[in-house]
Amino acid sequence: MHRSRLFGIFIDAPAARAGAAAAFWSSALGVAPRPVAGEEQFTALDGAVPGLVLDVQAIDDGAPRYHVDIETDDVAAEVARLTALGAEPVSRWLECHTLRAPGGHLLCVVPVHSDPGTFAALARTWP
Repeated sequence: MHRSRLFGIFIDAPAARAGAAAAFWSSALGVAPRPVAGEEQFTALDGAVPGLVLDVQAIDDGAPRYHVDIETDDVAAEVARLTALGAEPVSRWLECHTLRAPGGHLLCVVPVHSDPGTFAALARTWP
């Protein structure tokens, strides 16, 4: 058994436009942008979506899009569960697995990033 939950929504913007995207979304949603220390490609929009992370992510491939992250206490089990549902592996970076859902949308499966209480309260348990 393992647990997982929707952790965050990421606004992927080409690196050259990520600053403008972060400024737009922070103003549109009424929150201050916050650079994420040690992960310069991310700008956090804290408090924009209660219970979820909302970040602007600078990407190199030039295709603006949105993607979601699913956090889990067992990355291998969650990747196996989602691929059994029809997701296809795309890439892997450290412990992050990028998958493509049947509709063509990207999602990442990552280890638990939220505080333990939030994860325990909001995660679903899977066999």
